[in-house]
Amino acid sequence: MTNLDEAIERYRTERPRFDTAAKLTAAHIRRRAARARISCEVTHRAKEVSSFITKAQTKGYADPWAEITDKAGVRIVVQHRGLLDSALALVKECLSPVGEPEDDRDAPGGEDRLQYPRLHVQVQAWGDQTDHAGRPYECEIQIRTEATDLWARMSHKLMYKPAGHEVPSDVRRSLYRLIALVELYDLEVERGVKALTQHPDIARSNRLLEEAEHIFRTFTEHHPRRELSEEIVDVLVNAIGPDESEYLERLARFADERRGDLERAYSDYGPTSGHFLRHGRYILASQPESLIIFERLSTAKLLLHGIWLDQLPETMLTDMADAWGVFL
Repeated sequence: MTNLDEAIERYRTERPRFDTAAKLTAAHIRRRAARARISCEVTHRAKEVSSFITKAQTKGYADPWAEITDKAGVRIVVQHRGLLDSALALVKECLSPVGEPEDDRDAPGGEDRLQYPRLHVQVQAWGDQTDHAGRPYECEIQIRTEATDLWARMSHKLMYKPAGHEVPSDVRRSLYRLIALVELYDLEVERGVKALTQHPDIARSNRLLEEAEHIFRTFTEHHPRRELSEEIVDVLVNAIGPDESEYLERLARFADERRGDLERAYSDYGPTSGHFLRHGRYILASQPESLIIFERLSTAKLLLHGIWLDQLPETMLTDMADAWGVFL
């Protein structure tokens, strides 16, 4: 049996363990990113057996098992390029890198290549998944912006070509234009995020929701409805004191001190609970603003109730009071 045959057979056998390793690593990064207040989406996958075979057969590796390093993979997608360094620093801090990151962002001579600069880190996977020799599995971490993630997925399809054929010139021109648009998009998103901080009224609601989202991610991986969050937070901002920084600290302290109660509330009334699935109620228990509602129900119930009644359906608040175990 050749090295290639052995590698393929071994990967068929061990792929479920690589999948678990990638899943645990992604969950660990997601929790740490939430605590570090880094907004990102974290996904994972184990390489498909068919993809492993294709790569092993076409790359001419002397040792396919050792040289195919993306058997387990995690992708971190941040909002704009200003967050790439923060995400990279987080990975290096919370996991054990294997070698130096593959960072092409400042590499010279890449202006005429049909690819976007890579930012990859090879790490020891989080958790207890090990091979037959007791060595921890490794995991490849890819870090991208939302725009470059879209580019990478789209260009992969456009650049597909049969062996021995070049990408047509008109397709290459399209891809070059798209690279320019990706760079422009990233710059404008970063500029827009910074500009929002100059508008106090908008910024206050955004900062409050952002803090709630960061804390919420430490309790659940559920994806909330952003438009609903914005509507509710615009009301809740009137139920907290004028000192925003003091309240953000209070909210974080509340989440730490009442973590057990919050975990029970989300388990009993959150998006996977029987209450939610059977009755379609308690929708706000699947939203990050629920943290602010629970905190206000604990410390300023009457103030919250009075402000809520003027702008939102009372049943939404009574459901949350029921989930938190208080009476209005």
